[in-house]
Amino acid sequence: MSQPDKNLRTEESLPLRVSMISLGCPKNLVDSEIILGNMGSSGFQIIAEPEEADIVVINTCSFIDNAKEESVNTILEACELKSTSNGPQKVVVTGCLAQRYGEDLRKEVPEVDAIIGLGQYDHIGDVLNELVGRDPETAAHFQVADPNFACNAETGRLRLTPTHYAYVRISEGCDNPCTFCAIPNIRGQFRSKPIAMIEEEVRELVDCGAREIVIISQDTTSYGVDIDGRYQLPQLLEHIAAIPGVEWIRLLYVYPACFSDEMIDAVASIPQVVKYVDIPLQHITDNMLRRMGRRLNEAKTRNLLEKMRQKIPDLYLRTTFIVGFPGEKETDHAGLRDFISEFRFERLGVFLYSHEEDTPAYRMKSDVPSEVAEERLDDLMRLQQEIAFKHNHDRIGSRTTVLVDSFNDTEWLGRSFGEAPEIDGLVVIPDQRGEIARSGDDPSGTSENREGFIEVPTLATAPKLRELAAYQQIRVGTFVPVEITATKGYDLVARPLGHDGPRLSSTTR
Repeated sequence: MSQPDKNLRTEESLPLRVSMISLGCPKNLVDSEIILGNMGSSGFQIIAEPEEADIVVINTCSFIDNAKEESVNTILEACELKSTSNGPQKVVVTGCLAQRYGEDLRKEVPEVDAIIGLGQYDHIGDVLNELVGRDPETAAHFQVADPNFACNAETGRLRLTPTHYAYVRISEGCDNPCTFCAIPNIRGQFRSKPIAMIEEEVRELVDCGAREIVIISQDTTSYGVDIDGRYQLPQLLEHIAAIPGVEWIRLLYVYPACFSDEMIDAVASIPQVVKYVDIPLQHITDNMLRRMGRRLNEAKTRNLLEKMRQKIPDLYLRTTFIVGFPGEKETDHAGLRDFISEFRFERLGVFLYSHEEDTPAYRMKSDVPSEVAEERLDDLMRLQQEIAFKHNHDRIGSRTTVLVDSFNDTEWLGRSFGEAPEIDGLVVIPDQRGEIARSGDDPSGTSENREGFIEVPTLATAPKLRELAAYQQIRVGTFVPVEITATKGYDLVARPLGHDGPRLSSTTR
């Protein structure tokens, strides 16, 4: 790829402009926020558009084939921008793809100027400064170390989420023996952060406006077991709930084999913990659970879910399943389909099996033909669509509390406790202020008669006043009591209740 003669800005002139492209899951998003915070504190100017940057940093994902393909395509597109007259001069690749395939990237994409693995983000400012003035033909800076780096406090982040919610990573790595997963090879062994460190992070986020804390990790339920042999998730939740300003705590990536009675009780009893649990099950038949290296069989999985439903009223469960795994028979698919139909998960995703190098499943025989796997995925997603739409229809007429995420000129978009950010559907609140105003002479509640005297609101205008006031109280980042009035596919439609609707608990559907 040809490279025009372009000069990077120097420290003596203007700060270097850096653009970040963040790919992958919320855990990757936290990494991106840390990188941006480090770059900002190092004096770099952060901008949104890669085309206008001096340096483009790409935080990649390599969990499954589709993620790897997206990462590689993004890298190639950024490198192509280097050939334009005003495009970036340097491209830096970091994240899971860099950690897992760094050597391959260095050989196959020589246009990349730096490759930085996980756990090296504290040095990224030095790397970017090192790129200044380097000959384009110089070999890429390469910094990929052992993934078992120590967990540090992830403070000073430059947030990519809205101010009112934030992801908090409580551990890194994974020790579970899932045969399909490459995460232990990429991110290392399981290691927890101390509770005090997590509290420090949460306090900083709350001070910056966060009201919902979304707990993430590779394996949320194993939190603390590597520190002193005890599972400490319930204690951690109590500590986070005690921090002033935390109103919602949401649990993602709950590994089922370790989800104990104490953890179930914590979700049920701590008011700030919303009654929503993301618990990836991957399959249900004993044959597939054994081949996948899961640590529960079908009977124990069913017992766990039934216990959760019993002990946590109004629980919303989200799960994921894999189809097309080596050795999946038609009877396994039928068993999974029956299980989904019977259990009726509120939230569910289905993924095609991805062959990942350096995993036990990669060497397994009895591959499922791709067309069969696609048919099974389509079958389950059609079934789940019916279930999800029925769940939504059953919520019409109910009251709940919505955290407002955004406003788009015609409607507010938010979520109740039953919708995780960036994953599930939305609760849509159409802006009806104009219609309310057009439905009466003066919705402000006062009018001027012919003699110029001001008249007070009448009983006829009072309901309109209350309705208008309910809409005027809505702000992005606030909790709004609503009534569900309709469905819109996977989304819900609602009207605000204002003072007529007191703040409802997270367990109210």
